Amino acid sequence: MTAIAVTSAPTRSRATSLRQWIGLLYVLPAVAFVTVFFVVPLGMTAWMSLNNWPLMGEHSFVGLDNYVAILRDTRFWNALKFTFYYTVIVTIAIFAVAFPLAIFIERPRPFTNLYRTAFFMPAVVGFASASLLWSWLLNVDSGLFSPAAYDLGLTAKKVNLLATFQPAFWSIIAMVVWKVAGFTMIILMTGLQSIPQDLQEAAVIDGAGPFARFRAITLPLMRRTLALALILSVAGSILAFDQFYIILRGGPRNQTLTAVYWIFNQSFVSFKLGYGAALSMVLLVILVALSLIQLWLLRKPEGLD
Repeated sequence: MTAIAVTSAPTRSRATSLRQWIGLLYVLPAVAFVTVFFVVPLGMTAWMSLNNWPLMGEHSFVGLDNYVAILRDTRFWNALKFTFYYTVIVTIAIFAVAFPLAIFIERPRPFTNLYRTAFFMPAVVGFASASLLWSWLLNVDSGLFSPAAYDLGLTAKKVNLLATFQPAFWSIIAMVVWKVAGFTMIILMTGLQSIPQDLQEAAVIDGAGPFARFRAITLPLMRRTLALALILSVAGSILAFDQFYIILRGGPRNQTLTAVYWIFNQSFVSFKLGYGAALSMVLLVILVALSLIQLWLLRKPEGLD
């Protein structure tokens, strides 16, 4: 018996080692993908941010000069301020539309699949394509909204919705909600469907109304789902570029200049790639910090299973 035990130990060790190597082979493609398309570009960007890196010619090491210049860049801080304002407004608008839609399509009902498909369909359209579509819809002469309002007698003349800040800003909000709300709806719907039906039925028997059930059962049990949807929405909003570049070009009067738009301007219009890299690293730190704060605020309470 002792001899058998002694000889079986190396066999188990080899089997465990073999499983570990097989597991490593399974994750190796993902590790290679993350390394090539994230870790290496991130390292290159960090190195570029420490250099004066023109589009043409030799680069020179400048240390932290680019980061010091950011402190004096009022245009960047104004763009960042507008980006935060846009992020708050559009995130609230997306959730205000997506949550009721998720509740509506959660339960089986006639044409539920049709509703889900129709609400989700704009999400499959790329942001650039959606921006081009809405650029035409918002055109004062050949578009849809302004001429239709004029033809219906709602306005005394054709109104250029992109000429002043407020109409232009809210037009962008409407476009983004139309584009993104369906995707957020699907995420929230999966969270709603993961809530045990027994809890809802028990609450109904105890006399809890819809709002009480939503506050005491739905929201606490959807913390992880809400955290995921919120992080995706906030990160996407802070990185907003396509709609402001294609539809507004940063106008009117640079009032809709976002942080990413300014980074693009410095990198590929002014050709200051090192400074643009430094701006990118600052924005990355802000994104990571905001994501950690959101995860902390939506963390699972102690004692809640």
